[in-house]
Amino acid sequence: MGKISSGKKFTGNSTGAMVAPDSSAANAKKTSVFKMNTGIGQHLLKNPLVAQGIVDKTDIKPSDIVLEVGPGTGNLTVKILEKARKVIAVEMDPRMAAELSKRVQGKPEEKKLEILLGDCIKTDLPYFDVCISNTPYQISSPLVFKLLNQPRPPRTSVLMFQREFALRLLARPGDNLYCRLSVNVQLWAKVTHIMKVGRNNFRPPPNVESSVVRIEVKNPRPAVQFEEWDGLLRICFVRKNRTIAAGFKSSTVLAILEKNYKTWLSTQQNDGDEMMVEDGKGNNYLEVVKGLIDRVLTETEMGEKRAGKLDETDFLKLLYAFHSVGIHFA
Repeated sequence: MGKISSGKKFTGNSTGAMVAPDSSAANAKKTSVFKMNTGIGQHLLKNPLVAQGIVDKTDIKPSDIVLEVGPGTGNLTVKILEKARKVIAVEMDPRMAAELSKRVQGKPEEKKLEILLGDCIKTDLPYFDVCISNTPYQISSPLVFKLLNQPRPPRTSVLMFQREFALRLLARPGDNLYCRLSVNVQLWAKVTHIMKVGRNNFRPPPNVESSVVRIEVKNPRPAVQFEEWDGLLRICFVRKNRTIAAGFKSSTVLAILEKNYKTWLSTQQNDGDEMMVEDGKGNNYLEVVKGLIDRVLTETEMGEKRAGKLDETDFLKLLYAFHSVGIHFA
């Protein structure tokens, strides 16, 4: 059988659940005897034409190692195996992992398949060139950021999401769905819409439509720390249709920035840096921080603008301006 691993490798055992041995249209109509766990987003792709379309759009090379997240019983996996040198399939459900293992048993593809049993988000992933996923809806955002933050990110990722989530990834300034997620992903990667997938292409049908997107990480990566970048966006997008200045009036935000400013100030003094800094007279660092925020928002002319109308270039300009006066977000 295909190798199944959860920290250590062991042979997958049959659970008695039956599954079609291939992904033809006739066999796709057969159902397994165990119930899908829709609570963790189990909706198996049953349409072989959609599966083939995803594989074709991924442009897999014969030398590629492909990571597949949530393979289920393998309708997509078997098509990937035809193209790739190796497939690493990460599956949470032991029943699904056993069925996938049975599906390639005794076939040439068996040696090309490795199954990692566990939560993809919590798993240390080996190297891979490409990622393909019929993504469980609960891990959509964590999976995207895990892929973007890999030490050696994949060349391309072709991922299926609920339609609204996919549209958030693609949204541009001024769009109704434009949000912190949109800006975050578009800084680090190029996102392209590949295809729409109707709910009837799954078993059982989900309550929403789906879309497939391609994510290609930018190379070189922007010289920005993710925690700093995301910290700024969290403040700006608390209410995306309010002014940027309004987000900085929160007492909670000011308290965090005051603490960060004190930490930054101590590093400047310890390093013997001759940079001019504003020290808190009478230990009133909060007023200093407020003054620096007002200065940055005035000089950048961002204070009266709204997050929902700004793009990643605008936020980069704002982040660098804050850093120049010692205001940090992480």
